Amino acid sequence: MDILTLLPFIVLIGAMFLMTRSAKKKQAAAAQMRNDMQPGTGVRTIGGMYATVKEVHDDTVLLEVAPGVHAIYAKNSIGAVLDDAEYNRIVHGDDQELDADGTVVPDDASSLTGESDDVEVAKIDLAKDDAAEDAEPEDAAAKDVKDAKGESKTDGDADSK
Repeated sequence: MDILTLLPFIVLIGAMFLMTRSAKKKQAAAAQMRNDMQPGTGVRTIGGMYATVKEVHDDTVLLEVAPGVHAIYAKNSIGAVLDDAEYNRIVHGDDQELDADGTVVPDDASSLTGESDDVEVAKIDLAKDDAAEDAEPEDAAAKDVKDAKGESKTDGDADSK
């Protein structure tokens, strides 16, 4: 057999070896993370629930989901062990960077337009004026229109033929 015919098989076996090796490293790191869990640390389950570790057993872990609400989970269901700052930022909304920076982001975009509140906005009054009602009878006489037959009709009348 020629080495050239064996080369694709060698490359394929090497690629499979490298892929399984990296997967085993990820599994070992996840197992080490789960074994290093301590009571009081914040975790995220593989389902996306955030909780605090209360007790760690051989295959299970007792999590406090809410104050006074406890649940037993398998150790394999823990997706990530979070540090205290990240857990408090996600669960409690505490943001240390915002407090240190002092920057406040507005809830609406009105402050981003650059216009100050002192500018008066022209508002259109859609209510009828008393003066317009007094002038209406004069305008009604002017709006009478004569059609081709010489008949007088107002704006509200329609040609029906």
